[in-house]
Amino acid sequence: MLPWSAELAGRLEEHVVSSELLRGNPLDDPHERPVLVYVPPGYDDEPERRYPSVYAIQGFTGHLEMWRNRMPYRQPFPETADAVFASGEAPPAVVVFVDAWTAHGGSQFVDSPGTGRYHSYICDEVVPWVDARYRTLNAPEHRAISGKSSGGYGAMITPMLRPDLFGALATHAGDALFEYSYMPEFPKCVRHLRRYDGDIWRWWDDFKGRTSFTRPEDMDLLNLLAMALCYSARDDGTPDLPFDPVNGMIRQDVWDRWLAWDPVRMVPGHAEAMRSQRAIWIDGGTRDEWFLDVGAQAFRQALLDAGVREDVIRFELFEAGHGGIDYRYPLALTWLCHAIAP
Repeated sequence: MLPWSAELAGRLEEHVVSSELLRGNPLDDPHERPVLVYVPPGYDDEPERRYPSVYAIQGFTGHLEMWRNRMPYRQPFPETADAVFASGEAPPAVVVFVDAWTAHGGSQFVDSPGTGRYHSYICDEVVPWVDARYRTLNAPEHRAISGKSSGGYGAMITPMLRPDLFGALATHAGDALFEYSYMPEFPKCVRHLRRYDGDIWRWWDDFKGRTSFTRPEDMDLLNLLAMALCYSARDDGTPDLPFDPVNGMIRQDVWDRWLAWDPVRMVPGHAEAMRSQRAIWIDGGTRDEWFLDVGAQAFRQALLDAGVREDVIRFELFEAGHGGIDYRYPLALTWLCHAIAP
């Protein structure tokens, strides 16, 4: 296995999408965003053929170029995706790699006054942009979305909110069951914030003025700030924390706003959308540091309780923590492509 590159049987094309929905966003992040589009082997040989599409979204702090990161003895996802198409394991599909990074590490793929309209950006700008330029099958039964961690969260909620666009999903260790995945981090953040007199913006100013992630509190507080911007920002964009940063007491009204975005709790209100899905892949590592394997179990049960057919769901727990599980991506991609193929 070469440590630097591999030749693709298909083709990965680089583009930039100019987003009107992200123009003037609250964090002043770029409104022009890179997009990678993979076309499978044979795409050019049959000019009349149309293909299903899979949208790949990233975890917290992920940006587009990270899809090409190469770890020792492993291949990046564009290459492992290419391999399943080249081998014939998966029916051919167009794979779209989307960027939804923000200055605070991520958007959770939601519309928020604290970050911007990233859900609408994907659904109302990126999807039509791809369909207009590539020979895709423009129907939800032929379009899927897939992601890990925060990307897995986005993959869960996007088809709930837009079943007219997405008819299949794969979530790898996606954020779910927030009382287990988020709340255990709150007391740690209270301790961290003592250094900053309970002011998360003092930490943020400090963080920006030095080399990132050189203090133990950095990832915990970045994650807290980003999630508050996504789930509990006021209309003016100011984020409300779900607990008092000095004494740690839960602010129930704010926490309830977070819980309203929990995929497990969202399912009953979007039961019809979930019943319309052709395929739902759910997995997680049994040693996940944020207990997202437990969240995966809860999400699966919520789907079954909502009347989603068991044969539509592919559920698996496997021995792993939260990191290093990118080898799962081509497995889910293969399964999704069989489900959304014409």
